[in-house]
Amino acid sequence: MPPGPRSAGVVPIRWLEGEPHCLLLRCYGYWDFPKGEVDPGESALETAVREVTEETGLTDLVWRWGEGFVETPPYGPKRKVARYYLAEVPTGEVFLPVSPELGRPEHHEFRWLRLDAARGLLNDRLKAVLDWARKRLTIGSANERE
Repeated sequence: MPPGPRSAGVVPIRWLEGEPHCLLLRCYGYWDFPKGEVDPGESALETAVREVTEETGLTDLVWRWGEGFVETPPYGPKRKVARYYLAEVPTGEVFLPVSPELGRPEHHEFRWLRLDAARGLLNDRLKAVLDWARKRLTIGSANERE
C-alpha cells in the first residue's frame, strides 16, 4: 500500500544559554514539531513554513542547514508520511493562535527544550527525526569552526 497524505513541518532550533533547544508542541499527551497537511499546489517546504506560522506565530525561519529534510516511515491508519526540515528561529515569541477550524488553539502547550529533554517526550518515529536534526546541527557546527 503506498503512503497516504503527506504532511510537512520544521524542527525549530533556538540557541539558549549556548545550547540548541528545539520547539515542541503538545496536543493532549502527544508532543510533535510544528507540522501539517500539504495543500494542493503547495510544496512541502511552503507547507512547513506556513505551519510554523499558523501553529506558533513564528515567522523568522533561517535555513542555516539548507533545505535538506527527513521523512518518517508511513504511520497511522492513513499511512501518512511526514517530512521535516531543520531551521533556526533566532527571534520571535511563540504563541498558540486560535485555529479558525477548531475555534481554539490547535495545541495545548509549547516548550523550548534541550535536545536530550525533548527526546524523552517524543515517540520513536519523532526521536528518529530529532536524531537526524542533531546530526545536522553537529555537521553545521563542525563546518563553522573550519
